[in-house]
Amino acid sequence: MTTSSADKSPNDKTINEIDIPQQAFDWYDEYAHGDIDRRTFLTRLASLSIAGLTVSAVGGALIPDYAKAEQVSFNDPAIKATYEVFASPDGHGEGGGYLVQPTTLGESGAAPSVLVVHENRGLNPYIKDVARRLAMQGYVAFAPDALFPLGGYPGNDDDGRAMQKSLDKNKIEQDMMAAASWLKNHEKSSGKLGVVGFCFGGYITNVLAATMPDKVDAAVPFYGTPAKPALTKNVKGPLLIHFAENDKRVNATWPDYEKTLKANNANYQAFEYAKAQHGFHNDSTSRYSPKDAELAWQRTLDFFGQHLA
Repeated sequence: MTTSSADKSPNDKTINEIDIPQQAFDWYDEYAHGDIDRRTFLTRLASLSIAGLTVSAVGGALIPDYAKAEQVSFNDPAIKATYEVFASPDGHGEGGGYLVQPTTLGESGAAPSVLVVHENRGLNPYIKDVARRLAMQGYVAFAPDALFPLGGYPGNDDDGRAMQKSLDKNKIEQDMMAAASWLKNHEKSSGKLGVVGFCFGGYITNVLAATMPDKVDAAVPFYGTPAKPALTKNVKGPLLIHFAENDKRVNATWPDYEKTLKANNANYQAFEYAKAQHGFHNDSTSRYSPKDAELAWQRTLDFFGQHLA
């Protein structure tokens, strides 16, 4: 992969990452993206010889445990979290999500805002925690739930994935555009808007950068594919793009996307994290790489600080 920086961070491996073969991570990626079902995933794991680990142990390590993901408590006195609804006339008519704001916004009573976009299974606890982390940094953060038209995230990823797959993707994209506009114009927003998204949310971040280039002031896709070629010609940036080295599916899309960004004279920077897995920022699974996640997140905060101040 060619990126705009030769920097590659070290990968902080856990014991699970050392013991689990790359093939198992690749199969989990297929499972997480709906290419194979849970039974097929576990059957494939059973075909591996993994010393000292059972299939259930390996599967359990890869499948998210959201109790691990909470870095900021929902009742931390420094933030206020509420559920909000917004109009989405070109999408599902109405959307909803999780709004988190600092309890102290200073003299202006407003702060820059950041849209946080989830993966392909709805607004899970990890994404809510990311929104809280941003609020702790002084941002008004909003995490829309693509599953709002179906009652919201159901409490488990398998059902959430199936629910999201059943929805019209174009309407989901319109809902996210509506959420971005709603947040940018929120009474507590300074008018500066950032977007950060993970996996499917990384794709949505690229879509918003392409469809709302004059409204999105800073976009940070984590391991997300680009928008359709007809849209990417509109991307101007600024963009901060994070890739994992062990992520063939997403990385295969990067050379053409980078050519377009260069042709657009877009403001962008891209980083690849050596030996990291797709989903390395998600601290609820064994794909999590602490040092890479910390470095990518600090770069993200610095980027938002530069462009949203």
